[in-house]
Formats: sequence, structure tokens, C-alpha cells
Amino acid sequence: MKYLNSVLEAIGNTPLIRLNRVTSGIPALVLAKVETFNPGLSIKDRIAANIVEAAEKSGKLRKGGTIVECTSGNTGIGLAMAAAVKGYKIICTVNDKQSKEKIQMLRSWGAEVIICPSKVRPEDPQSNYSVAERISQEIPNAYWVNQYDNPLNPSTHYDNTGPEIWEATDGKITHLIAPAGTGGSLCGIAKFLKEKNPKIQVWGTDAYGSVLKKYHETGEFDEKEIYDYSMEGVGREFIPNSMDMSLIDHFEKVTDKDAALMGRRLVLEEGLWVGHSSGSAVAGLLQMKNRLKPTDVVVVIFHDHGSRYIGKIYNDDWMRMKGFIDDETDEDRIEKAILASS
Repeated sequence: MKYLNSVLEAIGNTPLIRLNRVTSGIPALVLAKVETFNPGLSIKDRIAANIVEAAEKSGKLRKGGTIVECTSGNTGIGLAMAAAVKGYKIICTVNDKQSKEKIQMLRSWGAEVIICPSKVRPEDPQSNYSVAERISQEIPNAYWVNQYDNPLNPSTHYDNTGPEIWEATDGKITHLIAPAGTGGSLCGIAKFLKEKNPKIQVWGTDAYGSVLKKYHETGEFDEKEIYDYSMEGVGREFIPNSMDMSLIDHFEKVTDKDAALMGRRLVLEEGLWVGHSSGSAVAGLLQMKNRLKPTDVVVVIFHDHGSRYIGKIYNDDWMRMKGFIDDETDEDRIEKAILASS
């Protein structure tokens, strides 16, 4: 008989799927590593399962324990799935810009969710980072995952996601592009690929309102770069330890609007229901298409599923409120987007 011992064994080995219509103006072969095929519908399932298992082996997480994490949603969902399988309690701190869908998913998996203000610095006692750290210290037998500084975040992708991409492309990959948040997936994959072929270009997409691009280019942490934006899981108002800038060749800024519209295009033109960050990766790629040749093989990381954003980028009222669309039909908007990108 063929079966899995738990849902956690279904994580990984996600497919590469060729993009065709949204990339019609790009000379290269563009392949999406679609992480929505993981059972928790995101790339974060990978690190969640790995970190929990490592914490068990080290004794940091024991029977009856509580997992604590500050999350933009996806890591928390992956951890909640692992907690449900293994019988742990879980507390997730999120900021108030996260989608209602993510919060409901966390609660459906049994997580206690604490909502914190988003417009505060990470060191502020009210931030979701500080609250998670405090809770982990106050609760007996608690383990704070801390994905931003946990070396198992990038190493999981070095050990698994990177080799999957290398093998699936027969080593022909020339470019990797992914949204940058914690830096774990982008840098873990990049480290593996660059060890195989140092000529591979690694491009990260960043949000307007994030410090990553300027810090990468100048080494200056400029607080003036920080302001509110809509994308979840893209950009950062600090530099996580998981972000190894030496592995990244270029950061490309993408607007909230362009990322949202591209997310909707990916559903309508490729049949792939993905999130805001996946839209940012393809929008960024289109902005850099003149750097590509017909012989190039580009792999784009699609981090999570569109079901997490029903109330946001897949909600016309929210899109109008943000000024991302007007009263045109979907067909009119898509036609304009295609013409603008060609």
C-alpha cells in the first residue's frame, strides 16, 4: 500500500510550471515554482515542519509545549498545521495589515492569534516581534521559532527547494527571482544554486516602503525608506539575519498596484491562483525583461495561494478603495496590462 504517515510528508517536491501568456514579451523560458501545492498552500510549510522537528530533537520543544511565532500568516499556518499533527499548542502574533483570511486559517488550525499594530518599529514592545518574544519567555515550555533570525529558515531551502529547482531544470537555470521578506527562501535557494553555478543571477523583488533595496545597494539603513504598504510577506522594515545580501545580485522595487494587478492576471491568463507576493515577482520580472536572452531559463518563486487574499486583491471593492482599479471590466484591465507590458 502507498500512503503518507501524516500531512507533513506531503510537503515539498512542488512542480515547475511554464508561464506563457503573462510572459509573452519576455524572450526567456519562464518557469514558476508553484509552492501552493504544499498542503498548507505556501512555501512556509517547508520551514515550519523542519524547524519543529529540529526543536523536538534538540529538546527545545517538548511534549505539552507551546509553539510561539511572529508571522505575516504563512509561517504561522505551516506551524499550526505541524502543531495540529504533533499535538502542540500554538500562539501566533500578527500585525493588523494581515488579511482576515490568514487570521481565520490560523484559528481554524487551532492557533491563538494576537493582533498587533503594524505602524511600530520591531523593537517597540507592541510589535508582533516583541510580543512573541515576551510570550515565549512568560509561558513555561514555550518555543519561539523566530523565522527572521533562525538559521533553519534559509538552510531548509538550501537542503530542499534549491536542489529541487536544480534537478528539475537539469542545471540549466540562469536566473532566480523571488519576493524578499525574511530572506530565508530567496537566500537559501540562492546559496545552493550559486554553489552549483556562480553565474546564476538572483533577483529579489522589494516593496516601496521597505528598506531592503537601498540597504543592499548602499549599506545604509535609511528609515526614510519606511512607510506603509499593502503587500504581505514582501519587504521589511529591518534587516533579518536570514537575509544574506551577498547572495542577491539585484533588488527590484514593485508597487502594490502592479503586484496586485499581476496577481489577478496570473489567475485569468495562467490559471494559477496565487498571492500578492507572486504578483510582485512576475511584475518585477517584466520590469527587467530587457536583461534577458532567449537562451535564459528563469525560475520564479510563487510563495502562496490566492485564497489568502479573497478580501484584498481578489475583492473589487478593496481594489477600488486602494485606487488600483476603476469601474472598468476585468477584460478591459487585463487588455491594458498586456499592452503596457508588451
